[in-house]
Amino acid sequence: MERPAIVLLSGGLDSTTVLAIARDQGFTPYALSFRYGQRHSIELQAAERVATTQGAARHVVADIDLRVFGGSALTSDISVPKHDSVEQIEADTIPVTYVPARNTIFLSFALAYAEVVGATDIFTGVTAVDFSGYPDCRPEYMDAFATMANLATKAGVEGKTRLELHSPLIDLSKADIIRKGLSLGVDYSITSSCYDPDAQGRACGHCDTCLLRLKGFAEVGIDDPAPYQNAGA
Repeated sequence: MERPAIVLLSGGLDSTTVLAIARDQGFTPYALSFRYGQRHSIELQAAERVATTQGAARHVVADIDLRVFGGSALTSDISVPKHDSVEQIEADTIPVTYVPARNTIFLSFALAYAEVVGATDIFTGVTAVDFSGYPDCRPEYMDAFATMANLATKAGVEGKTRLELHSPLIDLSKADIIRKGLSLGVDYSITSSCYDPDAQGRACGHCDTCLLRLKGFAEVGIDDPAPYQNAGA
């Protein structure tokens, strides 16, 4: 019997690993991506590659234009911060790449999709370790959304099912995430994590997400197979 699950899929390292985890746990993944006006929309090509390669039952791309609000380096003309090393990332400061309410918006769409396909499980790749300080990546936020979700759905109100929000990476470092993905056969060469890639989709190597990703691969002891603008970046 099919066990459908909604998997939020950006095409990046974390969400790709989560899709593999959902499949490994016996779920039939329904991948959900977003075209939200992000400057790195090339990630959607990676999401399509990942969904196809990992055998998602369906891959839906929802259109939401968050540029009407702006407020983030990803949805406005604010420059994406660049650094020479991961140590330069200000861990106690919420960066300008934070998109206001993005995870709440994405999870709300996932909740709607779950009701339609009859899923009681949603998977997301948020992590509270080796992340950029986003407030909607914290465990307490995920717990609160799960509580709200079960108050907001027809199935929850009728007491037929209880929705579960899975965040299997929440306590893992980037290196541990990569190790987990490799054990499940994930091909990270087809993923895209960079916030400011070039027209060919090559990563900049210096934004927060690139530096954290490169740090993870270095700790695992292998090279990141994704393309970068500068060799050895």
